[in-house]
Amino acid sequence: DHFLFDKPVSPLLTCAGMARDWPDARGIWHNNEKTFLIWINEEDHTRVISMEKGGNMKRVFERFCRGLKEVERLIKERGWEFMWNERLGYVLTCPSNLGTGLRAGVHVKLPRLSKDPRFSKILENLRLQKRGTGGVDTAAVADVYDISNLDRIGRSEVELVQIVIDGVNYLVDCEKKLERGQDIKVPPPLPQFSR
Repeated sequence: DHFLFDKPVSPLLTCAGMARDWPDARGIWHNNEKTFLIWINEEDHTRVISMEKGGNMKRVFERFCRGLKEVERLIKERGWEFMWNERLGYVLTCPSNLGTGLRAGVHVKLPRLSKDPRFSKILENLRLQKRGTGGVDTAAVADVYDISNLDRIGRSEVELVQIVIDGVNYLVDCEKKLERGQDIKVPPPLPQFSR
């Protein structure tokens, strides 16, 4: 089901002590449908995940928001809360996740676009990043990439999800154009921060 997490092998994670005392005090909780999960003590104390096949990002995001709200309520009932800074937003283990901490990802097959020399620039201008479907520091398999928002700070969660939706639609459109032998364009860069 691809729900359990493996012992970290990334130098970024192992150097920060993420693999220490593995697998003690680590676990997972999920709903019956296996569309809402909470990883305990993977990279952070908690990682909240909402996912499903089929591309309905709105439903995935709404489930994420409802679930996270309930998790926060239960944590606060016990006198705890997620670490929050007025200037930085949520504070997580990896500095790249400061702010919202939200990474909205879509698995998409891009056999032609991924080989185009403009692919990296297109991603950069759309404020997107790519990785393999196995997580950070993994390569794409069979041209399937996990495309997600590059930024976590400087925009709202809704804006970040919309950037992913719009960006993935653009990438798929580029892939279809390349399939038909048509030219594609590098889009103008999105600003890093919203106004």
